[in-house]
Amino acid sequence: MYGAAIEGELTTMTNAEHFKKLENMYLSAPANAYYAPSIAISKGRAEVRIPIEPKLFHAAGAAHGAVYFKAVDDAAFFAVNSLVTDVFVLTTHLNVYLIRPISTGEITAIGNVVHASKNLYIAESVLTDTEGREIGRGSGTFVRSKIPLGPDVGYTLE
Repeated sequence: MYGAAIEGELTTMTNAEHFKKLENMYLSAPANAYYAPSIAISKGRAEVRIPIEPKLFHAAGAAHGAVYFKAVDDAAFFAVNSLVTDVFVLTTHLNVYLIRPISTGEITAIGNVVHASKNLYIAESVLTDTEGREIGRGSGTFVRSKIPLGPDVGYTLE
């Protein structure tokens, strides 16, 4: 699924600790107070859920494309950062396809890493509605930043 360059990176802490710290980092981001998402992270994979509420609608009464973009980016980003334990990764390109509207329930975004090398990662996300219908998808490229993972970015067990 992804390159052998990633194997063995999680040597200074357990996978579970790293994933929990990433989950806490995500949930502590100020933007997420507005969207009220949830997240579950495992190796090379992340699942993000965003409840659909009228505050997220465009004028025609369905979720704005920004919600799709956020879901695709968040799931793909955290799938990638699950493989990187020392620094924050950055999204360098993101392509999003909006397939059908959603106005009730929640968006579920499943992100998976499809390529990993020393400095470049590619991840894909698929968006579904509460009934399991595909409503969007996307892919992106991500790179390692120079921003250390630590308490300054919410990367803690608390």
